[in-house]
Amino acid sequence: MKPILAITMGDPAGIGPEIVVRALSHESTYEQCRPIVTGDAAVIREAVRLLGLDLKVNAVDKISDAKFEFGTIDVYDLHCVDMDTFRFGEVQPQCGNAAFVSIKKAIELAMANEVDATVTAPLNKEALNLAGHHFDGHTELYATFTNTKKYAMMLADENIRVIHVSTHVPLRKACDLVKKQRVIEVTELIADACRQFGIENPRIGIAGLNPHSSENGMFGDEEALEIIPAIEELKARGFNVDGPVPPDSIFAKAKSGKYDGCVAMYHDQGHIPLKVCAFNWNKETGKMQSAKGVNITLGLPIIRVSVDHGTAFDVAGKGIASEDAMMLSIDYATRMAKYRLGVKD
Repeated sequence: MKPILAITMGDPAGIGPEIVVRALSHESTYEQCRPIVTGDAAVIREAVRLLGLDLKVNAVDKISDAKFEFGTIDVYDLHCVDMDTFRFGEVQPQCGNAAFVSIKKAIELAMANEVDATVTAPLNKEALNLAGHHFDGHTELYATFTNTKKYAMMLADENIRVIHVSTHVPLRKACDLVKKQRVIEVTELIADACRQFGIENPRIGIAGLNPHSSENGMFGDEEALEIIPAIEELKARGFNVDGPVPPDSIFAKAKSGKYDGCVAMYHDQGHIPLKVCAFNWNKETGKMQSAKGVNITLGLPIIRVSVDHGTAFDVAGKGIASEDAMMLSIDYATRMAKYRLGVKD
C-alpha cells in the first residue's frame, strides 16, 4: 500500500533533475513510496551520468509499466527536450515548456487517480513565460488545471509550518487583504493539513499584522476589526487557536514547539523566518549549502508538495546540489497520501 508519487523534473536547465535523481538514489525513498518522474528520460539519464550513480532509467508512457524498484528510476517520458540544443544554467524556452508539460502530466495523473500525490522540482518563471505559458508559478498552474478557486501556500521545515493570508501581491494591497473570512479560511486549511501529518489536535498560532499586534489599537486596527473576530469564531467552532500573536515572536514560539502551525498575514512575514531556519549559506564557498524547506499547496483536490527553493542556475550541471528539500518533500507527500488513503504505518 505504498502510495505512488509523480515527481516532476522541474526546469531541466536547473538543479531539478539532479536533486530528483539524488533523492531516488536513496533506498529509503522506495521503502516509503513508489516514485515516478514526469519529464524527459534523456534529461534524467544525463543527470544520472553527471552524478556518477549506478542507476538505470526506465522510460514508460503509462503508469502500469513502471517497475518501482530501487536502482531503477521510472520516467513517464514526455520527449520534451532536444538534448542537442540543451544547456545547463540558461533560461531557455524549451526548458520552460518542458517544466510545464511535466507539471501538467503530473496533475493529470493525480486527477485521474493514477498517482496518489505529486511532488514538484523548481521551475524558472522567465523560461515558463518565454515558452508561452503565462503563469506566476506552480501554485497558479495547479489551481488552473484542478479548477480550484480557494487555495493557499503552506511552508514547512521541522517545527515551523506557516500558511499565508496573501502571497504574491504588493505589500500595500496585502494589508487590505487581511479579512476575517480569509483568516478563517487559511486557518481551516492549515489545521486540516496538520491532521494529515498525524497531528490530531493541532495548535495554531495566528499572527497579528501590525507591530506588537497593534498594541490595543495604537498601531493599527486590523487586529480589532478582522483578526480577533476571526479568532473568536474559530475558537467557538472548536479550533485550538491562539492570537493575535505579535509577529516578532510567533515563529520563535513555533520553532520551540508551542504551535503546530502558524498563520502569517502576508508573504514575507511567513517566508523570512522559515527561510532563516531552513536555508544554510556557506560563507567560505559563497554558495547555498542546503535548503530544506518545503512548499505545500492546500485546498487542492490533489496533493502537491514542492521544494522551497529555486532552479539555482549558478550550480546546475555541477553535481553539487543538495537533495535535502526534495527528500523532505517526498516525505510530506507520502504522509499526506497515506492519510488520504487510510494507510497506517
